[in-house]
Amino acid sequence: MASALVTAMLGAQMGPPIFNAVPRWLLEPLTKMMMAGEEKKADGDYVTMRMLAPTIHYDHHLSVETEGMLESFGGIRAEVLLLGSSKSPSYFKIALDGLNKVLPHVERIEFAGLNHGASGNTDRGGKPERVAQELRRFFG
Repeated sequence: MASALVTAMLGAQMGPPIFNAVPRWLLEPLTKMMMAGEEKKADGDYVTMRMLAPTIHYDHHLSVETEGMLESFGGIRAEVLLLGSSKSPSYFKIALDGLNKVLPHVERIEFAGLNHGASGNTDRGGKPERVAQELRRFFG
């Protein structure tokens, strides 16, 4: 599991920049330790990285599957809310820019100072209440 998370973090540029300089043989045991520590303190609705790890494959599969299909999203007639964060990897911003241009009924929000985990656990830098506030407003 730790090996898969390390691969995903490096491939998707989701970890801190320092991760690119740390050898993989060290990242894997550090990731295992992080996961074990996280699971010890997790309770209630806390979503651990071990819980999220199996879903990463689907994220990447969907990205590959929809490559080159940007213009086809122009046919979506529903109102769409695009959520992004200022500290997310640049490819997220590029994707949102493209969608923002082709979707006919779109609203875009960028959460200043947050990263891709904006909706996640607060101890990982997430601000789920800020995200929930925008979702309630949009769907309200």
